[in-house]
Amino acid sequence: MTHALSCGCAAAALLAALSPLPALAEEATALPTVTVTASPEPFATGLGAEDLADTATARPDAASLLLKLPGISLATGGAISSLPAIHGLADDRVRVTVDGMTVTSACPNHMNPPLSYIDPGRVGSIDVYAGLSPVSLGGDSIGGSIVVEPLAPRFAAEAEQVLTAARLTTAYRSNGDGLSVSGDTTVATSDFSMAYAGSWSRTLDYEGGGNNRTVYATESENYDHNLTLALRRGGDQLTLRGGLQYTPYEAFPNQRMDLTDNESQYLNGRYEGTFAWGNVDARAYWRHVEHEMDMLEDKGGAMPMNTRATDLGYNLTAEVPVGEADTLKFGTELHDLTLDDWWPPVAGSMMMGPDTYENINGGSRTRIGSFIEWNARWTSAWSSQIGLRNDIVLMDTGEVRPYAWTGMMQAADIAAAKAFNARDRSRTDVNFDLTAVASYEAGPGATYSFGYARKTRSPSLYERYSWGEGNMAAAMNNWFGDANGYIGNIDLDPEVAHTLSATGDWQGGGVWRLKVTPYVSYVEDFIDADDTGRRFGPGNQFVILKFANHDALLYGVDVSGSLALARGASFGDLDLSAAAGFVRGENRDTDDDLYRIAPLHVRLGLEHRLDDWSNGIELVASATKTDVNDVRREQETSGYALVNLKTAYQWPGVRLDAGIDNLFDQRWYDPLAGVDFATFKREGGTIGALEGEGRSFNIGLTFTY
Repeated sequence: MTHALSCGCAAAALLAALSPLPALAEEATALPTVTVTASPEPFATGLGAEDLADTATARPDAASLLLKLPGISLATGGAISSLPAIHGLADDRVRVTVDGMTVTSACPNHMNPPLSYIDPGRVGSIDVYAGLSPVSLGGDSIGGSIVVEPLAPRFAAEAEQVLTAARLTTAYRSNGDGLSVSGDTTVATSDFSMAYAGSWSRTLDYEGGGNNRTVYATESENYDHNLTLALRRGGDQLTLRGGLQYTPYEAFPNQRMDLTDNESQYLNGRYEGTFAWGNVDARAYWRHVEHEMDMLEDKGGAMPMNTRATDLGYNLTAEVPVGEADTLKFGTELHDLTLDDWWPPVAGSMMMGPDTYENINGGSRTRIGSFIEWNARWTSAWSSQIGLRNDIVLMDTGEVRPYAWTGMMQAADIAAAKAFNARDRSRTDVNFDLTAVASYEAGPGATYSFGYARKTRSPSLYERYSWGEGNMAAAMNNWFGDANGYIGNIDLDPEVAHTLSATGDWQGGGVWRLKVTPYVSYVEDFIDADDTGRRFGPGNQFVILKFANHDALLYGVDVSGSLALARGASFGDLDLSAAAGFVRGENRDTDDDLYRIAPLHVRLGLEHRLDDWSNGIELVASATKTDVNDVRREQETSGYALVNLKTAYQWPGVRLDAGIDNLFDQRWYDPLAGVDFATFKREGGTIGALEGEGRSFNIGLTFTY
């Protein structure tokens, strides 16, 4: 019944957002088929078609594509479920949209984040807005915005012509015996396009570097199917997409649980219209998720946990020219989340039964937003952007229940459930965002930008409504990869971040470029965790924590650059690229370091291209991580330097990619990966950091038509 109701709501939202728009015009005009350039925003970086051409041998995790960009780090988890961080702010603090959809992690362990719902081969472009993101990109985030668009619909170049196109990519990664297949096919005229895209990936447990030790609980399998219909007339285009994803299993080495089933369906509509007075961009979407967790073979045991969630929303934006050089953008947005999270009883267990544990019962989170944004060109050198946004967030949930209302084993959860049910659980947050940015073009090779942003994020359903206080219940509500236990807090206030940032962008004749971006953010009511004083597990290695508001300070700098070493030489073109990031974060109330803050990290690349042959060598290095979060008992990690190789050759209709990751098979530990709980569960002892992937030989073959 819930599924049918959600479908009805989706249809209503699609009609409401799209039906008032005027009919499509009759004359066909050419529209771009692929986004190939990054956003011109001064604090934005991006990946276009050329940057994404070498994804054939990439991991099946779309988030891994972001590692090419400065200021980005990943908190790893499952094989397709990494959580991106911008300037030290991760997960729900970063607004991630996929094809215009706001998708919530429908899991108390965040095993199905937004980027897990798109295959890397289906990504058409990625834009990342760090800190000073335009208010038009959405609210309810303080770290920035990541905008992922799928491959745009393709159309025939001329009337009465029929375009047929297809792509098939297959790849193999030796470490973990990883296999993947993806492809798409299009049939189109000059004004109508129909396309299908699908993928499958599977990987087994990978081996660490140096000692070839199996890193347990790192296997996964995933299926993805998508259908696109598009119609265009004149300056208007209507695009409808739908699809389903099925993940039968995905293990998480840094969590107590594993994903044992995730089924998701979505519908998405977009209208892009051009009028004499300006442009309109309208989107409506619906996504439903059925999610199950338990423990796969590497961990053993049984504890089923189920989640059902529906995301529903629309975005409506209009852009109007003002005067000769200015534009005014304004719009409204709705995002509605409904979520149920329950844990079925385990037969014969006194601790997990006899009833169903209700973690979140009828949870709802509705956000209604509106904004106005003014882009001005004051002189040929000076420009600015000023935006104001308001978001109202409405949250509520029903009464809950523990596994049983009697018994000593349930005493903590019984008391917590009674206290939770007795409270008024509805909350309303009225949030305001502001962005003000100015840019100065000092000359053809130098641009300077600076600005301020006030960004607000309301707590998530899990942060406010995870009520269980027993050791086991608290440990199940954990999306941090530290194996600790977390208790929600109904009285949490929204986070408010005040960010100052500047950028210097220098370049010389297409030969070299250097970009430096320092930043500082002061976050009021940062949602951190307080130690309750309770310990659990073998040797009392784990902590029971409760979410609480504190003030926090983050600061750092991003540096990126490129240099053309050779152009038109007999041996081809040679290019050097570099990106580095440094960030520090601290809780101003407790003087503790913030959790999952990446140490200084550097990525250097040397690219060679000769006609249809390309090669690359990459160095990925990280400093030692000693600034750790004490309250969570965060692991310190040593520094490392990894070397990756790649090569590719393009024939007509065929492309071969090959590479070696971690060429020297270095043993290393990802500073943001958390703990290796899977090994701890099997072998006991003292829990340690999660080991990274050892050497892998990769090969991919792509056929296009």
